[in-house]
Formats: sequence, C-alpha cells, structure tokens
Amino acid sequence: MNRRVFLCAAAAAGFRMIARAQPPSVPDAIRNLRPMTAGIQPITDAERRARVEKARRLMHENKIGAVVMEGGSSAFYFTGSRSDGLFVLPLRGEILSLAREYSAIASALKDNGVAAGRVGIEERVHFDVIDGVGKLAPALEFTSADPVTAGCRMIKSPAEIALMQRANDITIAAYRAALGSLTEGMTQRELSANIAAAYRALGVQGGAMAIFGKYTAFPHGSVQPQQLREGDLVLIDDGCSVEGYQSDITRTVIFGQPTARQRQIWALEREAQDAALAAAQPGASCESVDAAARKVITDAGFGPGYKVPGLPHRTGHGIGLDGHEWTYLVRGNQTRLQPGMCFSDEPTIAIYGEFGVRLEDCMYITEDGARMFTKQSPAIDQPFG
Repeated sequence: MNRRVFLCAAAAAGFRMIARAQPPSVPDAIRNLRPMTAGIQPITDAERRARVEKARRLMHENKIGAVVMEGGSSAFYFTGSRSDGLFVLPLRGEILSLAREYSAIASALKDNGVAAGRVGIEERVHFDVIDGVGKLAPALEFTSADPVTAGCRMIKSPAEIALMQRANDITIAAYRAALGSLTEGMTQRELSANIAAAYRALGVQGGAMAIFGKYTAFPHGSVQPQQLREGDLVLIDDGCSVEGYQSDITRTVIFGQPTARQRQIWALEREAQDAALAAAQPGASCESVDAAARKVITDAGFGPGYKVPGLPHRTGHGIGLDGHEWTYLVRGNQTRLQPGMCFSDEPTIAIYGEFGVRLEDCMYITEDGARMFTKQSPAIDQPFG
C-alpha cells in the first residue's frame, strides 16, 4: 500500500523506470507485454475551469477569500501544473503560481482583495508559510481548505473515472503476468521487480509490495528477506498512475495447494469484501460500510473491533490523484456516500504468526450503488475474475 517505500527500495536495487528497458532475467510473459496507453484522454482545460468555478462556489459558501496550496496533487487538479512552490486560488481572478516568499504571498493576497479575512490552507502547506505570512498580514485568519479541496476532489467526473479505469486495467495485466512468474525459492524483491518490469512494458510507472507466508499478516509488509515455499500465501499490493490517477489493487493467492484453514480465511475475507460492496450505497455513511465488512469478520470469532487476529485497519480509503485521499471507510466517519466518490474496498484478516489475507479492488459510487473497477478474485487459487 505504500508506493513510496517500494520505489525507494527499487531505486536502491538499481531498477530503472524506463519503458521497455527490460533486464535479461524478465520472464517472456512480461517481456512480451505491450503498452496499454493508446487512446488515453487527459483532463481537458474546460474541465479544469469547471473545477475552479466549483471551488469558488465552495469558497463563497465557507466565507474563504483565497486558498493557498503547495505544489502537488491539489494544485495539479486545478491547474494541470506539476510545478513546485505555492499556488494561490483567489475568489476572483487568475490562479497565481508563487515562490516560497512570505512577502510575495502576502502581497498577492492583498492585491486580490484578501488583506483580511479567512484564507484556506491546503493540508500540505508547511507551517512556516502560515507563520511567515501571518506575521506580515496579522488581519488574516487561517482555516482549513478541506471544504474546498476535498469538496471538489472527492467527487470524480466521468473523465477521471475513465483514467482510473485504465490504471486498474493496466494493474490487473501487470499482476497477471507477474504472478505467472512465481517459482520456488524466489524472493519477494524478485517478484516486486517483475511487477515493476510489467508496468514498464505496459507503458506506465508503477510498483507493488510483495509478501510471502507468515509475513502476509503484516498490512504494510516486512523488510525481512523472504523466499517462496510450497504452501505459502502470496500477497501483492499497490498500483500505477495514468495521467496522475491512481490504482490500488491487492491479490492474495496460494503457491501450491491451500490448506483447509487457508481456504476458510480466504473465503471469509472475500465475504467481508462483498459486504462492504453491498453496503456502499448512495446516502450510506462511510462508517456503515466499514461496519458491514467488520461484522462478517467479528461474527466469525475474530477481533472484536480493530483487534487482531482480525481486521486492524479501516475497510477502505478514498483514491484519485493520490493513492490515499478523502474520505475513509472507517468507524466514526459519518460522511455520506455520493455518486462519483471512489474508494478501495480492502478489509483484511491478519493472523500474526500464521498468515494474512487481503483482497482489494477499488469501487466508484453510482446512483444505483457501488461498482468495482475490476473483477474480484473468485478463489484462493484464482486471483483474477
């Protein structure tokens, strides 16, 4: 689930993120893959302008005169720019791209009619910016920009969903090819490298965490060296990016013949994933989706709550330009689901010292309920529907 950890490990091992540059050890099934990037439609300028207008409506409703953003996913969402520095979205006028100079930011706010009043601060803005600008413009009141940034980004357009669909399709193709490379004695790093190579062959940048055996019980994996053995569960988790939009898929599959215990827990995990999918209806609360999945697991004798053995984390997270973004399918989150919201559906059963099972597919909310971007795993020895 942590793409940054994987990419750092990949860089340290000398993997080169260059499309089609396959090392000699890459299996033929991966080497023979072809790019799946033809026909991708980027977000249009017209859609970005509509996003800005929606942001300004939300700013007006929340009495926010301007929003300050770090260069990153929110700035990219509104501008299409990946520049560093800071961006200021005023209630009126053009979006400004600025250096990290407090006086320049304070002047830009003043020039756009915000010498006093509320300024929304995007969640990634560093404290030094708020502190520095606040000292130069003490009449400003800083507040969270989440009602604006999250208020826009949580609801995906058809164009965004189409890009996420492509990212998910590519991820399944990469996983399918890489899982075909499983061999006795291979390490988890070798499997991760094969997945990264598959993504390169498919024309995108991506990676995945790979875990074997008892280490599958750790939701974020383990750095301990692992070698694949007959009867191990294999868990792979992560995704790729298409025009900035993310996928996040987990598959747990048996290498060899499963035990009755492994079959039982795998089937329970799939039942919990199904329960979350069924509960993800427009108008339902985020916490009710988590509760639906968690009930399946606790009714089977695990937990209760977030205790292990059982489900130690939330059932799902929002996804879009960030792999994890607003909002979360977790206890206490009373946010209501709306058409256009996108989430991972990934209840996990962790049994430390034994194994763990996670099945993760992403879903988007429609007027008629939730739909998966990908087909769910049908069985412990069949990772693809």
